[in-house]
Amino acid sequence: MKHILLSSLLLVNLHYLNAQSTSKRDSLQGGLREERTCYDVMRYNLDIIINPSDKNIKGSNEIVFKVDDETTRIQVDLFENMQIESIIWNNKKLKFQREYDAIFILFPKKLKKGSLEKILVNYWGNPLVAKNAPWDGGFVFNKDTKGNPWIGVAVQGTGASLWYPCKDSQTDEPDQGASIKVAVPNGLMNVSNGRFKGSTDLKNGYTRWDWEVKNPINNYDITVNIADYIHIHDNHQGLDLDFYVLRENEEKAKKHFEQDVKPMMDCFQSKFGKYPFWEDGYKLVETPYLGMEHQSAVAYGNKYKKGYMGYDISGTGAGLFFDYITIHETGHEWFGNSITSKDIADMWIHEGFTTYTESVFIECLKGYEEAQKYINGQSRSVRNDSPVIGQFGVNKEGSGDMYYKGALMLNTIRHIINDDTLWWKLLYTYAETYKKQIIDTPTVLAFFNKETGLDFTKVFEQYLTTTKIPKLVLDKQGKTLKFYWENCVDQFNMPVAIMIKGKEIRLHPTTNSQELTIDENTSWNDIEVATKRFFVKVKKLNE
Repeated sequence: MKHILLSSLLLVNLHYLNAQSTSKRDSLQGGLREERTCYDVMRYNLDIIINPSDKNIKGSNEIVFKVDDETTRIQVDLFENMQIESIIWNNKKLKFQREYDAIFILFPKKLKKGSLEKILVNYWGNPLVAKNAPWDGGFVFNKDTKGNPWIGVAVQGTGASLWYPCKDSQTDEPDQGASIKVAVPNGLMNVSNGRFKGSTDLKNGYTRWDWEVKNPINNYDITVNIADYIHIHDNHQGLDLDFYVLRENEEKAKKHFEQDVKPMMDCFQSKFGKYPFWEDGYKLVETPYLGMEHQSAVAYGNKYKKGYMGYDISGTGAGLFFDYITIHETGHEWFGNSITSKDIADMWIHEGFTTYTESVFIECLKGYEEAQKYINGQSRSVRNDSPVIGQFGVNKEGSGDMYYKGALMLNTIRHIINDDTLWWKLLYTYAETYKKQIIDTPTVLAFFNKETGLDFTKVFEQYLTTTKIPKLVLDKQGKTLKFYWENCVDQFNMPVAIMIKGKEIRLHPTTNSQELTIDENTSWNDIEVATKRFFVKVKKLNE
């Protein structure tokens, strides 16, 4: 998808976020310079051989691109431990210069604006092996119980250029999709994104498995999964459902996936719109690591357990009736894969919304109260160690609070709106409006403001750019209840609901003290702040 420069109209306070120290390597990987912005990737044609015993990759990636600005030099990325054999353009070898993981390719003449070009990057090497995938990027070389190779890869945040040459920036996805051809030793299967196009015995001990992606796709979503897989096919209301699992888990997988996948698709499509990658189908692929949202080939490693490896991350019991990895990673098909952040500093756009989809699924099946119990249980995992939004232009994510705090912010916004018909319409329209687009926080904020007629600027600023949870101060003096916000950004003005003797009252506090007349016989026990609907703290004076 066409790259878009980072917005210069960022409406939230990011001064702290850009004050951290970074290296030249960071800025080369995360930044946008002329060598990146001058071209738009149209397609990747990846053709590689993976040798499990040597943990080696060898092959090529053809990068098809459109020239947006005349240039004689472009940047492609490949980790420096991987070797480039040659770069071919119009049957000519091109010169290139390497700086860390950035490859600066030199053309013998100026490429004209609007022209369509192709380069073939031939490369080889041993990609980094993950120590603890998916939390650190790299390959996982494992074996199943019968000793067969079982291989996967997860590189979100670390970078797809860890294992194949690409323009490793979330600002640019191949508009016309990708071809992924992976040769593996005979007896093994490779499963990648999109549709299976056939396999070919190469007569050298390897079989090549060909996959085709029709939709734009994030670099980090492109994947390989190698194992002695069994293929289970199903269909739900016209959508192909394909499951690739270890041979030994075939019967277990059939029963397990039947319980969640179809109800999940019904729920998510009713709330967020039609599955965005219909042409590429939907797959769950069993992996030797926990999971990852690889587009149309979701990595699944939850060992056929309910919850998060058998554990309810909310601590309430509300999350034990579904498989966390199936629900969460599929939620990313809408939020992260379809709607993508321009910079990983804005990864809350992926993780906050997707974490919220877990509660949405619970609400679809179990109702509002159970969903609220679940999402509020997640608040115990909010650390407030650093801001949710990270540092732009240097490949730096923000705090892990992007998950739970991001979801709790959305739950708070739902109750600020105080109109569920409008709330569900807002989410649905948001998912449809920005389907298969690359956006940023100001875009989300502007959309929420426009569609609701409310101003969420200070709410976004508070929850995304600070480590503070707003605190509602209440001071009861006879017939008067004073109230105001503290521990918040300047001019914070978020409404909140309280209950007084069982009657709900909506306050509109600011950082300046306001007063509400109450019955003089009202005790502190009669006053309750709706902290389950609003992610806030409360301080009662003179209690």
